[in-house]
Amino acid sequence: MRKRIRIIFIWTLISVLLQFGGYYILNNQVQSVISPLGVTAQPITTQLKATIPAANLTNIKISYAKDYLAYTENGTLKVFNLKQNKVVFQKAPPVNDKSLGVLMYQWLPDRNMLLYFYAKKNPHPVTYSTVYPSKRTIQVPASTSGSIQVMPKTDDPNQKLVREVPKTVTKEITGAPQLVKRYGNSQITELYSLDLPNSDETTAPDDRFNQTINSFPAGGKIENLVVSTSTNLMYLTVKSSSKELLLEIDVMKNVRTLSRTGETIDNMAASDRYGTLFMDSNQGGVHQIIALDGSKRQIISENNNDRILGIKDGKVYIGEVQDNQLLKIKTTPDLSHMTNRPSLTTEWQGTIPYSSSTSTLIGAKGQMIICNQQTAYIETSGHLNEVKLHGDENYISADGAELIQLTKQGASTLVELQPLQS
Repeated sequence: MRKRIRIIFIWTLISVLLQFGGYYILNNQVQSVISPLGVTAQPITTQLKATIPAANLTNIKISYAKDYLAYTENGTLKVFNLKQNKVVFQKAPPVNDKSLGVLMYQWLPDRNMLLYFYAKKNPHPVTYSTVYPSKRTIQVPASTSGSIQVMPKTDDPNQKLVREVPKTVTKEITGAPQLVKRYGNSQITELYSLDLPNSDETTAPDDRFNQTINSFPAGGKIENLVVSTSTNLMYLTVKSSSKELLLEIDVMKNVRTLSRTGETIDNMAASDRYGTLFMDSNQGGVHQIIALDGSKRQIISENNNDRILGIKDGKVYIGEVQDNQLLKIKTTPDLSHMTNRPSLTTEWQGTIPYSSSTSTLIGAKGQMIICNQQTAYIETSGHLNEVKLHGDENYISADGAELIQLTKQGASTLVELQPLQS
């Protein structure tokens, strides 16, 4: 009996160990699918130089792994492999219409995938359909002769016939069909995802169509685009000649309009934990910082000088700006359920030049980076450091770890990458 129990125990232990091993392998495979490049505690940095055979580069954005550079050249989106020194993808605007094409693009913060919106003319903005009127019934004389007797309403049984009426039948008639003209959107706006392979490989990028944004207004321009990868929510502000829209796109490809009539949005940031959208809202002459969770709104600040700077690792960063100077950096916790008018903690106080062209981001180590083309101001735990920039154009990666310096050399552009010294 003891031997049998021992055998059962041994096989049970082996079964449990095999299950744990299987779960471990499965978990690693799932992680490799969710984050193909892996999740590291430290952001990826590199040091290299590359020459791009073009001089007029705009809207520079570097990939998560710092090995691809996306830019626009004469209206065409191009992706340059910095390790192989070549263009590996390009998307030009439609023929004979430079006003359309790629409207906006952005790298995902955790993998080498580029999202972009592409606009083209609708070949069928006007459609025609045949409408058939509903059927109705009428009474018509019967085709055979004859009549029916109608007795008067009386209690006298001796009352004689007073009149006769012809026999009738019921007939259905239908009106003539009509051709109806219907007007649709004159522009088709589509969302694509471009998945890039490891930069050492020669595999072509996977350019995938995701969906058509039917509510996108013709002629609209995307001014802001933010993505919350943890919740798969995407927010974008679209400005047309007549209105401004705030759109939300979820993982099920549902598109919702979240803005209010007459509302404009200057800047916004999405929570990397809960997907809550924080934005600078202006409506009816009133400026507020709003936390938007679905259709539910909470007021974070009513100070006319406060601006949303970003969100990272459970903190919402707010800047107080007056006379083109950033005077304070304040924070409040990023909660799953925000409340109205939460308390704000001052993290730093001083003066930093701040204008509409100033870019702000929060690095992977929680440092606030305020950058113009000459200087990067880096605030860390209340201490400020200034880093002088030397390229003709200077950019910083979204994780705050990499400095991208562009220097024009005739008809080419030298791109130099190096870790940002904070």
